[in-house]
Amino acid sequence: MSRFISVWFTIALGQALGQVALAEQPPNIIFLFADDQRADTIGAHGNPHIRTPNLDRMAARGFSFRRNYCAGSFSGAVCVASRAMLMTGRHWMNLPAKRPASNWGDATVLPKLLEARGGYEPFIIGKWHNGKGMLDRSFANGRAVYMGGMANHADFRVQDLNDGKLSEERSAGGFSSTVFADEAIRYIQEAKGDKPFFLYVAFMAPHDPRNPPEKYREMYYENRPPLPSNFLPQHPFQNAPQATSGRDESLAPWPRTKEVVSDQLCEYYGLVTHLDEQVGRIMKALEGSPHADNTLVVYTADHGLGMGSHGLLGKQNVYEQSMQCPLILQGPGVPSGQASDAFTYVHDLYSTICGFANVPVPEGVDSKDLAPVMNGGTDRVRESLFLPFQNNQRAISDGTWKLHIYPRINHRLLFNLASDPHEKKDLSGDPTQAVQVSRMLKLMNQWRERLGDPYPLKSDRPEPKKPRYDNAKRALDIWQPKWIRDKYFDGRERTNHGKRKRR
Repeated sequence: MSRFISVWFTIALGQALGQVALAEQPPNIIFLFADDQRADTIGAHGNPHIRTPNLDRMAARGFSFRRNYCAGSFSGAVCVASRAMLMTGRHWMNLPAKRPASNWGDATVLPKLLEARGGYEPFIIGKWHNGKGMLDRSFANGRAVYMGGMANHADFRVQDLNDGKLSEERSAGGFSSTVFADEAIRYIQEAKGDKPFFLYVAFMAPHDPRNPPEKYREMYYENRPPLPSNFLPQHPFQNAPQATSGRDESLAPWPRTKEVVSDQLCEYYGLVTHLDEQVGRIMKALEGSPHADNTLVVYTADHGLGMGSHGLLGKQNVYEQSMQCPLILQGPGVPSGQASDAFTYVHDLYSTICGFANVPVPEGVDSKDLAPVMNGGTDRVRESLFLPFQNNQRAISDGTWKLHIYPRINHRLLFNLASDPHEKKDLSGDPTQAVQVSRMLKLMNQWRERLGDPYPLKSDRPEPKKPRYDNAKRALDIWQPKWIRDKYFDGRERTNHGKRKRR
């Protein structure tokens, strides 16, 4: 009997010591990164027309930041800028002015920082849109890596990354969200747990082409969500060159009809719902693994999308629906079922993750640790939000008021977000609001000075405000599948030289 008690005590002590060791080990981190997902496409965050049961469950079990934004962009490919800011923890104006997409200067890149200072194993799955040089600085290992910005979700090629070397391209062999989820599940199941991991899973959905598996678009065709409340047939002024010449805005003809935008919204929602199912599969694998109790899961997106709001389809603008995107955290140290309206940037996750990993934040990083908001230490990490977009758009928000400035056409908009959250009523010409325009302009200039914004807010030779829409010049990219070409481009195709032709 005494021998039995001794053995039992040894086992119990070993289990207790193992639990202590587990608790002391920094958490694993799974970073789930959507592409082009609007903040208003999660059921639990107030949209009763979309099906996102798994993201709803994350929101119920975790902490949601309801005013999370991409901090503008140096590029019409906003995802490039967003990813550069995320990986460096720096606002894009604090990155090198020349080629910031693929040259991050002396910035310490997040995955390598976690590896060097926290003992983490970084691993990438999915989209990488910042060049091979920056991949080399960030990850040495990964699977199913897509070295590009977009692709046909149902027909694309990927590469594996082994000790810093990319394999030959191979067929992904499935739908993008499913392929990336499969690889994430495989990684979770094979992870040994001898050191913490940083699993970065960058989805391509719900970025266009808007071609979800058929049943996912059909479910919304049959039960259509309403159009955005700020739907317009076309944008009323030339907000940026991309508004009339960019590929995002060319995905439907001008003027936008309610029927066309409704169809594209159904297809977009279908991509989100399919992505949500893949997130659910990953979470189920995590919950059934030895890592379940010691893994922080982050879900966010690089930015939002127009999808008919203000007559825009793309993200090359500073309206709320394009710069705002979801952010949910779940795991050890994160309160359950809570939310905050504090202003956050996507790249605040750099400092936040460093905090969870007990890794010091390097100099030069301007992101904010969001843990004090989650644990109740403060209700905000910044008082206002600045959204600079290339040299053609600027916006500043204090949460109640938002001022837009369009320097190349000398145009302004002023919105009271408290009463007009969808930015439908411009108050810039109301003489009673002149004090608000002046106050917000001063606040914007404070941000501009802090970041060294090199672009003026006014042009001596302004360009015309009137937009120049020309359906004959709509750009058709090579990634749109046949049924989308037939439906939205009258069957147009490209030649090998990239020029459009008709069948």
